[in-house]
Amino acid sequence: MRLATRDNGTPDGELILVAADGTRCVPAGSEASNLLSALEQWKAVRPALDAVATRLAEGEGEPLDHATLRAPLPRTWQWLDGSAFPTHGELMQQAFNLPPIETDKPLMYQGMSHQFLGPGEDAPFPSAADGIDFEGEFGVVTGAVPMGCPAENALAHVLLVVLINDWSLRTIAPFEMKTGFGWVQAKPACSLAPFAVTPDELGDAWRDGRVCLPLTVTVNGTWFGNPDGSAMAYGFHELIAHAARTRSLPAGTIIGSGTVSNADHARVGSTCISERRAIEKIAHGAFRTGFLQEGDQVAMQVGEDGAYFGRIEQRVRLTAG
Repeated sequence: MRLATRDNGTPDGELILVAADGTRCVPAGSEASNLLSALEQWKAVRPALDAVATRLAEGEGEPLDHATLRAPLPRTWQWLDGSAFPTHGELMQQAFNLPPIETDKPLMYQGMSHQFLGPGEDAPFPSAADGIDFEGEFGVVTGAVPMGCPAENALAHVLLVVLINDWSLRTIAPFEMKTGFGWVQAKPACSLAPFAVTPDELGDAWRDGRVCLPLTVTVNGTWFGNPDGSAMAYGFHELIAHAARTRSLPAGTIIGSGTVSNADHARVGSTCISERRAIEKIAHGAFRTGFLQEGDQVAMQVGEDGAYFGRIEQRVRLTAG
């Protein structure tokens, strides 16, 4: 099942189901008017959603206008981002002479969740001097997760899988990290690809709590990287268990994988500028790639023509305040 949100002038938009080829859609109906409410009553509305999906598979539906699509979840209760790809951390430590983080637990922080940018919206930032960067990630959307949920039970709570651009402001981040209180200014609103999919839509690519597919990133139409999501040191079931150790998680919680990164980065590239700069620093002693500027375009997709999650394609827009 492929779910999307169409703009209808309300904060949460209208939930629609989208055909496998991305060309047709059918509204979910009054039982599930938006995705957040559907997630909160998933067991009750799932039969109705399945019925709509069957109609789509049989050829029903109106043409899908991609320009009307917002983030599948324009806002939600909680956004927790992990850092589950060890290569990314190792490159940062080597390039910037950072001490290793001594822990045997997943890394995770809590970001802003009251706004997620849509796949085609301009991404607004106050200044290019803040070091505008993107981060390509996979994520899962959970149902309600009880406190203390063990990892072996956690995948049962994964309702949807999403593709995320976790925007970051790199010149602000070091100062916030040094406070020990985590990020606020360095982490503006993230973006979501247009389609949130049930795990079965990924077929064999959904394995061991991981999206085992390459994530392709381009900048201004030029290939930047396509590392594979299978290299997570912790699967999403382990990230969910970590997040739920001392708290319950509400339905609609989004948990991110962190920057997708592979050990063979010389071949597959990266999904963020900061990692490429780290590689350049290690290899050449200096940075060669700058951060984003006004008008730069970042695109992300998984599969040919965004076959799985659709396509994120955004331009950087500087605001006057």
